[in-house]
Amino acid sequence: MQHATPAAPAVRETLERLLASETFGRSERARKLLRYLVEREQAGEADRLKGFSIAMDVFGKDGDFDSSTDAVVRVQAGRLRELLQHYFANEGVAEPVRIAIPRGGYVPSYELNAIRLPVGQEPVALAQAVAALPGSPDQAAPAALPATASVVTEPGPSLARHLQFFWVAMTLVILMLGVLILRQGSGALLASSDPAAAVETAGATSSIASPTMEALPLVYIAVKATGPEAGRVAASLRAGLAGFDTIDFIGRDADSKRDPSTDPTSFVFDVLPGPMAGDVTLELQSVATGRVLLSRNLTAGDTAPGAVEDRIATILSSTIPAAGPLYSYIEQNGIQTGLTRCLILNDRYYLDQSTKTHEAAYRCLENLASQGAKSSLVYSELASLHLEAATDHYAYPPDATVEQAMSFAHRAIQMGPTSPYAHRAYGYLYSRLGNTEEAIRWMRKAYELNPYDLSMAAAYGYGLIFAGKYAEGTPILTHAVETFSGHPTWWDYGLFAGQFMLGDMNKAAIASESLRTTAMKSHYLAARLIGAKAAGREQLAAKLLDELTTKFPKFAADPRAAYAERKYPPDLTDRLVEALRAAGLGNAS
Repeated sequence: MQHATPAAPAVRETLERLLASETFGRSERARKLLRYLVEREQAGEADRLKGFSIAMDVFGKDGDFDSSTDAVVRVQAGRLRELLQHYFANEGVAEPVRIAIPRGGYVPSYELNAIRLPVGQEPVALAQAVAALPGSPDQAAPAALPATASVVTEPGPSLARHLQFFWVAMTLVILMLGVLILRQGSGALLASSDPAAAVETAGATSSIASPTMEALPLVYIAVKATGPEAGRVAASLRAGLAGFDTIDFIGRDADSKRDPSTDPTSFVFDVLPGPMAGDVTLELQSVATGRVLLSRNLTAGDTAPGAVEDRIATILSSTIPAAGPLYSYIEQNGIQTGLTRCLILNDRYYLDQSTKTHEAAYRCLENLASQGAKSSLVYSELASLHLEAATDHYAYPPDATVEQAMSFAHRAIQMGPTSPYAHRAYGYLYSRLGNTEEAIRWMRKAYELNPYDLSMAAAYGYGLIFAGKYAEGTPILTHAVETFSGHPTWWDYGLFAGQFMLGDMNKAAIASESLRTTAMKSHYLAARLIGAKAAGREQLAAKLLDELTTKFPKFAADPRAAYAERKYPPDLTDRLVEALRAAGLGNAS
């Protein structure tokens, strides 16, 4: 990172993009807290940023607030830090300014983003990228790009610069489309009414034809610190990494003799001495480039027996799955394999459950399966997506059936008998079919196979909740949600249902606020309506009621039938229908 202090206008522009981003779109509390902290600091009121004032100004606490018994500020600040990290590793990777909330306080810090290319080099880099593409027309890129080279200025809030760079990027897109047509033939592009989907399909086909279509990122460990604390961190890392299906974990320590040029998708966890005695620093780096994707300092308390496993689980759950910085780095650098590309698309679907994202993920995995894929991940994720198509009535694949989804899940288990993902898929299917005993059995097994993956804990908690075991499942799901801020929306929905049935309407309402997705589902919208009504937000409740009635008339006419179709427990169905009736949903029955 550069150490120059960004100008105030650049900080404000970055703040507004953060608040409008997809990462922050599902957390109103995080948006409110971030705006308050940055605006107060920018106004010269950093000394006011104490837990007590934040509790009153942001979270509506009164003068009796006691931070020793009410951890709302600490918890929300921790979640905000995770969201900021997720944003700058994904959507905001090229932001000119990075905003952070250092641990131990609430005063924001700002740094210029060293990842951005030096002044004047963006067009050169683009030209080189185009020239490097197989089949790229050698003269096209130099002819199209130099005209913009002189207009690139210092990074900052310059509208002219952004517009100029936009046209450079458009030129590159057009050139890449030309290359794809030359390599793939124009038939796929001309036959499709969706150019973006056509390009995506062409890219997927290209990587699927590769012998390494199912290759996953390789992850090593390099222990460079001594002492019992470092030993516990390394042991927990090994145990945790061995359970993740989304990587290939190499059990031996990293070999410094490896040729980095042959390892574009290899990564190493360095276990290093920390800044203080007893501390351990954990860094995740790209083997090929040395770029640090994650750096965490673990204190003696973090590495103590009984605590280190939970701390490592938090780090791995936010790093190793397709939503984390490891896969983000792979995508940004264009080094995906067929399988990693599909896993990224699959993750996008669960973050934004729309028809478009579902079809993109399904087609990608289906293409791999048609090539004879041997990875159980392909079939476990196809099983879940296929069931979603059958129960949520997606157009693709046509005529989806529960039987076909079960066939995919069975094949996943056969190919990966120790795969947590395969067991979770089977559990999810049984949950949606109403077989609660089998659902819990399979999801418990997935959790046991990898207790370091919070998504497995979330699935287990979710399964318990929708089996009617609210007191058992809600704490498990609550811990997963509070620990991993970049989680899919179905975690929030499960948490809403659990807290709702336990009678904590405040927590249920908070969980329902996170269900604002670009493609709304009827049961999500119903949860938001119930939450808004419980919170006394009558204007919002009226708006949601109108939206639910207009967009989902079949659900609005008979929500009980919709919940019964999804195999909800009878007591949960009764309570939801009753709450919807109280919120004004006509003849909810």
